Amino acid sequence: MADEQNPTYFKGRGSQINTQNKFFALKYAEEHIEGLDEPMLVDEKTQFIPTHPKTIISESDSPDLRFMRSINPYQGCEHGCIYCYARNAHEYWGFSAGLDFERKIIVKHNCAELLEATFNRKGYEPSTIMLSGNTDCYQPIERKLGLTRSLLQLFLKYRHPVSIISKNNLILRDLDILKPLAAQGLVHVAITLNSLREEVRQKMEPRTVTAQARLKVMERLAEAGVPVMLMCAPIVPHVNSDELPTLIEEAASRGVRSASFTIVRLNGAIAEIFSDWVHKAFPDRAEKILHGIAECHGGKLNDSTYGRRIKGEGLLAESIHQLFGIAVRKFMGSNKLPPLNHDLFTPKGGKQLDLF
Repeated sequence: MADEQNPTYFKGRGSQINTQNKFFALKYAEEHIEGLDEPMLVDEKTQFIPTHPKTIISESDSPDLRFMRSINPYQGCEHGCIYCYARNAHEYWGFSAGLDFERKIIVKHNCAELLEATFNRKGYEPSTIMLSGNTDCYQPIERKLGLTRSLLQLFLKYRHPVSIISKNNLILRDLDILKPLAAQGLVHVAITLNSLREEVRQKMEPRTVTAQARLKVMERLAEAGVPVMLMCAPIVPHVNSDELPTLIEEAASRGVRSASFTIVRLNGAIAEIFSDWVHKAFPDRAEKILHGIAECHGGKLNDSTYGRRIKGEGLLAESIHQLFGIAVRKFMGSNKLPPLNHDLFTPKGGKQLDLF
């Protein structure tokens, strides 16, 4: 649905275009509009595409990521965050990293079955698994399908450590599982929040819950004894970079124990998607924003060098690092998340079935 004041801007979507899939030699395009009897039809409804993979745990060897193993019950994400690094992965499924990423959602219906089979494999060694390392495991369709909940039930049943990252308040539905996991030192939760300004969230993360709702999630989780971390991700120069101290103060006042941040980088197709979006969403400062991002990455919008790609470099990046460090020390002190327990894993689920 287009904005009445700006018919080229799609309300409720992050990306405003479908970029060319780099694996495709051909594409559809409206190059000679005057020759068309009617506009090219585009299905704007979200589609859920079932799939049944053979494996469910993804392994990462990236030295600058804090997780090595992850599970993504969904690929693609209705949240529509314009900056999402996972957009590029959608091209491997034959879709665009743009609008397709937000409205063609791959659903892995057999994810719990695969996870339990992995846990029961002879010689399996427990190591923290991230939900999700790619797309949000609590995106809207989870309310209906409950795939993430079925995975959490297995983590509790087998006493296996799990780390969760989300920006959706649907996670509170699963407090009945998260509380016993936390009591055994088996879970961390990271809530992503990068702006308290509603007008920024609506443009940059169009189908996510509000900042206030996310702060409430942090508070509820902390009250339940679940270790919570604030993820200020990503920080976009001249959009939300000035909000770091306030974000950290607000999270700390709700029991959050630690915080982290990343500086936005526009890898692959995201550079085109973001550049198109920023000129429509912030036309008065679009070039300033893009120049700020490039300043943090050696003059480019993307930097794939491990370590530097997430932290950025240069004077602007350094000022953001200093602002973050000062705010954390002031509002959170030296508090850190407690280590997860890897010694309780129970092969075959032990006698944990009675928990359900």
